Amino acid sequence: QVQLVESGGGLVQPGGSLRLSCAASGSISSIYALGWYRQAPGKQREEVATIDYLDATTWYADSVKGRFTVSGDNAKSTVDLQITSLNAADTAGYYCGARTFDRRYWGQGTQVTVAS
Repeated sequence: QVQLVESGGGLVQPGGSLRLSCAASGSISSIYALGWYRQAPGKQREEVATIDYLDATTWYADSVKGRFTVSGDNAKSTVDLQITSLNAADTAGYYCGARTFDRRYWGQGTQVTVAS
């Protein structure tokens, strides 16, 4: 089992920045990918940024490239998401997600609201 706990969400003005953090615990050695997803009201959850530990690469959704930066430690115990140039379209619940070969795990989510 893997447990994920997010922190760092909040209300931010357009153009602002935010840093989200996720702490992973439990069977973290079984994780092969760790990253961030978001879900806006009425929309499906989408992947925004992921670290793939199998080939040491990072992936970003086109909508966040150049604005979001994902970082994590080699121990797979933390994964952060630095978000800049926030706009209203970034308003969503942000979820930390971990993939193992058996299943996917989710954190409880943290809300990011962009409004003036």
